[in-house]
Amino acid sequence: MRCVIAHFPFDFVKSEVEQLMSGITPEPAVGPCAVIGRRTYPVKQVGAVITRQDRRDFSAGEVTRALSRLGFTCVTAPVPGAPESSELPGFRV
Repeated sequence: MRCVIAHFPFDFVKSEVEQLMSGITPEPAVGPCAVIGRRTYPVKQVGAVITRQDRRDFSAGEVTRALSRLGFTCVTAPVPGAPESSELPGFRV
């Protein structure tokens, strides 16, 4: 399928993307992510691997759109935040 990422046209096939990502260890999932095989990858990591471009050259939205059109599940991973407890650890009143 033809996709445009960072103003450059690419022809991707789902199996080709799976093959390119098969030996790659996923970075911590934060923000927009794609499920490829049994692993969840940040879309910026996937975009950098499949396009061989710097991550600053394309947006997460461009890669998410391309991966969705190829049939991959795209999700948004929660950003780790502060502890939900209002108490500070080790602090007693």
